[in-house]
Amino acid sequence: MKAIKALKLRSVLTALALVIAPGAAVMGTAGEAFAVTKISHATATSMFRDVGITWSSSGGCSNRNVSTCTSFDQLNLATAQGAQTLKRASGCALNITGGTETGHASGTYSHWNGYKLDFGKTTCVGNYIKNTFTYIGVRGDGAPQYRSGSGNVYADEGNHWDVLYYNCGGC
Repeated sequence: MKAIKALKLRSVLTALALVIAPGAAVMGTAGEAFAVTKISHATATSMFRDVGITWSSSGGCSNRNVSTCTSFDQLNLATAQGAQTLKRASGCALNITGGTETGHASGTYSHWNGYKLDFGKTTCVGNYIKNTFTYIGVRGDGAPQYRSGSGNVYADEGNHWDVLYYNCGGC
């Protein structure tokens, strides 16, 4: 009986999320249902420009389907807001070097699905992450990881920070 009630509740929550956020994708596991708002490249760049975040691309382009580009098409709104939060909280210069373009690892919480951004490494950003967030060990690929108070995960991939935004980081 509890399973039926839980299933009905999940169905109601999913339907409610679609009514509240039409056009938003509903992501989650069987135990959760929540709306994810996707934004365009133009919206993301405007948000980044507003707080002084820069971005660069080894290919000098923004085509989501080209791995040498840096694209923000289909970025989660919370991911863009998370980058803004990092910029405001740290006071550091931030340069995004990877977005939603092809060529990154796959998975639910991936670059392609709008959950991750790559930031160029600077002493300021590195010190802020290491001194503010909690070290949680190394990832499967050996990258040291730090978790913010809001649950977002910052992985040091050597030449850049790979950041997984579950939320906006307290925006």
